Amino acid sequence: MIVTKKAISRRTILRGMGATVALPLLDAMIPALTAQVNTPAKAVRRLGVVYHPNGVIYDQWLPKGVGSNFELSPTLAGLQPFKDQLVVVTGLFMDSAEALGDGGGDHSRASGGYLSGVHVKKSDSVLEGGISMDQIAARAFERDTQLSSLQLQMDDNSLVGSCDVGYSCAYSSTISWLTPTLPLMTENNPRVVFERLFGATDSTDPKVRAARLHQDHSILDSVMDRVKQLPHFIARRGAADPEDRRAEHEGSSRRGAAGRHS
Repeated sequence: MIVTKKAISRRTILRGMGATVALPLLDAMIPALTAQVNTPAKAVRRLGVVYHPNGVIYDQWLPKGVGSNFELSPTLAGLQPFKDQLVVVTGLFMDSAEALGDGGGDHSRASGGYLSGVHVKKSDSVLEGGISMDQIAARAFERDTQLSSLQLQMDDNSLVGSCDVGYSCAYSSTISWLTPTLPLMTENNPRVVFERLFGATDSTDPKVRAARLHQDHSILDSVMDRVKQLPHFIARRGAADPEDRRAEHEGSSRRGAAGRHS
C-alpha cells in the first residue's frame, strides 16, 4: 500500500453524492499522517441567522427562569439536547425600525435594518441602509470557505409585488447588505443553491457554474458516474473499504430519488 498526503476535498465528495448531502467522514478526506487540525476535517466556524418576520406566540416562546437554570418553552423544546450551549436573549428593541416621521413601512424598516440597526431611507428607487453584521462576519469566515455567505429564503424572491408603499421591495426581500447601498438578494431555488455549492468543478466562478447548468441530464445520473470512480481514487490513497461505503451511499441515493419521484 502506498501512503500519500493527498486527500479528497469534502466538496468533491458532496458533489459526487449529489442528492445525499450528509456523509460520514471518509478516511480519504484526511491526508495520511497529518493531524486533523491541519486538514479539511477541522471544524470551521459558522454563523446562521434566521429571520421570521411574523413573530412568535410569546408565551410559547419565552423560557421560564433566568441564568443557566432556565426551562425551555414548548417552541424551543427541540433544542433540549443543546441547552447547555444555548443563550436566549430577550428584551431587545430596535428604535431604528420605528417610523421616525416616515409614516407606514414597518416591514421594510424591520427587515432592512434587522442586522445593521440602521433606519433605512424611505424611497422606492434609491437604496440606503447599512452593512449587515452577517457580512462583517463573512469577511472573517471567507478565509476558511469558498463561499463567504449564502442568502436563502422560502418565500417569493421577486422585487415586485405587494411591498410597503414608498419603499423599494429590496428592503423587505433580504436582511443581508454587503454595503450601505448593495443588498444581497436571496435565493429560493434548491437547484440553484445546489449548483452554487457543489457544481461540477471546485470553482465558485459564476461562469463556470452557469456552464454546468447547461448539461442536459439529471443531477443523480451525472453524479453517479463520478461516484463509481471514487473507489479507484480512494484506493490509491490507502483508505479502508471504499467500495462498501460508496455502494451503501449510492443505494440510499437511488432510494431517495425514487421516493421523490413516486
